[in-house]
Amino acid sequence: MKSLKIFAAGLFLFGATATYAQDKVDNSTTRTPSLGVKGGVNFARIAGDDVGDNDMRTNFHVGLVGELPLADIFSLQAEVLYSGQGAKAKNPGFLGADEIEYKLDYINVPVLAKVYLFKGFSLEAGPQFGFKVNEKIEVDGDETDELDGAEDFEFGAAGGLTFQTEMGLFASGRYNYGFTDLFKDSDSRNSVFQISIGYKF
Repeated sequence: MKSLKIFAAGLFLFGATATYAQDKVDNSTTRTPSLGVKGGVNFARIAGDDVGDNDMRTNFHVGLVGELPLADIFSLQAEVLYSGQGAKAKNPGFLGADEIEYKLDYINVPVLAKVYLFKGFSLEAGPQFGFKVNEKIEVDGDETDELDGAEDFEFGAAGGLTFQTEMGLFASGRYNYGFTDLFKDSDSRNSVFQISIGYKF
């Protein structure tokens, strides 16, 4: 419930920003549908009341992005991304290990509303659908067989900022948070910061 309230507050702020941006963007600029590629770095951890201390797992994301302009300052953007997530723990007290890396990877499909604040800069937010494709634990560098402890599907939200040049190159920063429990009957959620670069054709 707390997560939903935060999401609702975010949507309200997004709408207020869009109203303000209406007067700031050059409406003479014509934007057309575009398809592109993107990739970047993830800083992932697992959050929640039922989760012990853990460190960020640094990994990558890569995939396709498509943008459909709906109005002068509004667009709908959908993406299909492979995203390496999970967490790390040092001196976890598990099997005498010094470090454990929990590898939890997804195909993520964010569907985002975008509002252009001013030329080149946009704010984006919306739901994200995650489909688990890999789950393993690495203990002091030795990888285990594939696990099946986490839920196969995750519903969450994503939001961030993007700067795009007239040539189609763009850079963005984004935060993703899972609303559904990572493990059954456990308060545990994916929490991921992303920094990306990409190109739209």
